[in-house]
Amino acid sequence: MNMITLHNSSKAEVTILSNYFIDHFMPEANGEFVKVYIYLVRMLANAPLSFSLEKLADSLLCTERDVIRALKYWVKQELIALDYDSSKTLCGITVLPINVTPESSLSYMKEIDPALSQGIVQEPPKYQQDTSKSLSPSPEASALTPDRIKELKQNEDIVQLLYIAEQYLGKTLTSTEMQKILFFYDGLSLSADLIEYLIEYCVSRNHKSIRYIETVALAWAEAGITTVQMAKEANSRYCKEYFSILKALGITNRNPIDSEIVLMDKWLKDYGFSMELIQEACSRTILQTGQPSFQYADKILSGWTKKKVQTLDDIRILDAEHKKRKLLKSAQTQTKPAASSAPNRFNNFQQREYNFDEYEKRLLNQ
Repeated sequence: MNMITLHNSSKAEVTILSNYFIDHFMPEANGEFVKVYIYLVRMLANAPLSFSLEKLADSLLCTERDVIRALKYWVKQELIALDYDSSKTLCGITVLPINVTPESSLSYMKEIDPALSQGIVQEPPKYQQDTSKSLSPSPEASALTPDRIKELKQNEDIVQLLYIAEQYLGKTLTSTEMQKILFFYDGLSLSADLIEYLIEYCVSRNHKSIRYIETVALAWAEAGITTVQMAKEANSRYCKEYFSILKALGITNRNPIDSEIVLMDKWLKDYGFSMELIQEACSRTILQTGQPSFQYADKILSGWTKKKVQTLDDIRILDAEHKKRKLLKSAQTQTKPAASSAPNRFNNFQQREYNFDEYEKRLLNQ
């Protein structure tokens, strides 16, 4: 049998960049590093391809040193791998796939959508769970038997729910998507109304992936959210805190970006600070820097959490102690004796003592 070779007469006109890279890796990376990575992804369309670091630097209008620093950075991020020959000279670059594990996926979803962390903002009501059901997202745990699926499909609420889901998603549901929705109802004990709002909520945020919808559903179930009203209140409360922090930093008329949400989540959830303390840190940031700076506010709050600050009174005590140390240091500086000057070399010999009165009498008696 003769082999047939398929040729492509046109070059690829688009370069696909992972959303996970944009949201997770790009905000923390240097701009030059991002340029290098995107260019490497662009060149994958023509791989295998040979080029020099000099050529790559010229293409990006940067130096070879910048390229090398970028390559080493992305190696640490496990996004590329470098090959060296026997003389330790760079001879190959491999762009690695971005692996998103279930754990990192949930963490990533929490970063880009505050609704996934609502249960951590304040203690949620206890979730009354049937011990025969599991909240595990694994396919084995969430799988429904054919008989159970057939039974559920005869439920009028479920029939209506599946129809509405198709309208929101703009397509016919696959068997996997249908089973996931049935799992929300039967496995997580979410009501049909809440599942409908769940899908509406995710789609309104441009997320139509069933995996994303499932992640939100699991977060809501773990947070004890069982009604549409509870979901709306939790989402409203959480968004309100974000905008209160933005306002305290003098930022208005825009939504928080992903990197800001990550920091605010840390202040609210990891550190457990009240809005009163966070707003105080924001006020001090503006006073010290003259501009909104999430990084500066983060330094203040990180320092407070190390010193176990919980109230404004704790801050006043720290301020008083700082002022006292500053005054003490200033007083010690002012009272410190000046260093003795070096001895004069003309005074190194023993000084003679003269009696000027005696000399005067001798002169008068002459």
